[in-house]
Amino acid sequence: MPYNEILAIACIASFFVMLFVGVPVALTLAISGFFFGWLGFGTTLFSLLPARIYGVTANYTLIAIPLFVFMGVMLEKSRLADELMEVIGHLSGSLRGGMGLGIVLVGMMMGATTGIVGATIVTLGLLTLPTLLRRGYDKSLSCGAICASGTLGQLIPPSTILILLADILGESVGTLFAAALMPGLLLTGIFCIYMIVVGIIWPEKVPAIPLEERRAMPRKQLWLKALKVGLPPIGLVLAVLGSIIGGIAAPTEAASMGALGSIFVASVAGRFTLKTLVDTVQSTARITAMMFFVLICSQVFALSFRGLGGERLVHDAFALVPGGTDGILIFMLLIIFVLGFFIEWIEISYIVVPMFLPLMQNAGVDLVWAAALIATVLQTSFLTPPFGWALFYLRGVAPPEVRTADIYRGVLPFIALQLMAVALVFTFPAVATWLPKAIGW
Repeated sequence: MPYNEILAIACIASFFVMLFVGVPVALTLAISGFFFGWLGFGTTLFSLLPARIYGVTANYTLIAIPLFVFMGVMLEKSRLADELMEVIGHLSGSLRGGMGLGIVLVGMMMGATTGIVGATIVTLGLLTLPTLLRRGYDKSLSCGAICASGTLGQLIPPSTILILLADILGESVGTLFAAALMPGLLLTGIFCIYMIVVGIIWPEKVPAIPLEERRAMPRKQLWLKALKVGLPPIGLVLAVLGSIIGGIAAPTEAASMGALGSIFVASVAGRFTLKTLVDTVQSTARITAMMFFVLICSQVFALSFRGLGGERLVHDAFALVPGGTDGILIFMLLIIFVLGFFIEWIEISYIVVPMFLPLMQNAGVDLVWAAALIATVLQTSFLTPPFGWALFYLRGVAPPEVRTADIYRGVLPFIALQLMAVALVFTFPAVATWLPKAIGW
């Protein structure tokens, strides 16, 4: 084996060693890239680095990231989730699992408006978990539903995962938004069906809201409140996505409209203040800086790995994978799923997807379909122990009686449901490709 290919393998191995030792992911990417790139080529290889970093950071499409993050943080501070949960729980009536359905639907709506997993899960955990436990809901099921519902925003557009995948795969953001919409709604529907099935098989785990409590609010008043609480975020999502999918605005322009709209929604809710604006800007800057730091460090790793012949090594290795194109695609999704146990979706996106991109292009794989599959699998990385961030977010706000084991046990059925959604999108590609084709993309 050539010397440079040995260095390429050592580069990947050192990345995982440093990761398990506890070095931050962004630094592991940069350190392993710089060290093994220097061993292979000295300083000459890194003369290309400034141009690569500039090309990434100057990408016009990526301006949408801080704008969507701003929209999400501002909406999270408008605190619509608590009112939405109350309304949906009462509208579900005597249905066992109605509050569970409320969590899934509110998680979907918050995900579509905020796209920030941490904010959604912390909000749902603080506002709903004590209520669910007080009403007799099973601890593990409640924790699993909150964690899984909080991750829906990573698949349902507008999503930062889809923006980054569009940059990596060379596809338009609007096309990937359209491709991910149906898989996102499919997964939401699977979660809802699961909650209803649990209510039928194990009714003691998901009791209905007591009749006297439901009668406390007249039906007409309940529907009026549902319209008042539900219409602003739904209208904002439709305005943002509709303008992108309809070709009225580019993703960056739609993101700026979403950021402005989130200020309007918070103002209508009576929660827009100067302090809220300052806190939102600070949170947006912090989240965006973290994402771009990882992105820049990943360029060091990618440049060294490709320069050392790692891309050719990967191509030769996967030529041995059985099953042809489907086998390569399944193997890539399996690697992404396994890596999701240990590292975050940003790092996975910039390590794995560029390695497989030439293989998918040579095999004629529909990259829009592949992006929907990748995004669906990446969503599981928030739930898979031991380093699923959704588990940590909920652990931080869960009541003392909820153990870590309850949270871990609760997410297992939802991980299986997400893998079922991946299998359905893989078996029926039209789930992802129908909408982009229908609108002519």
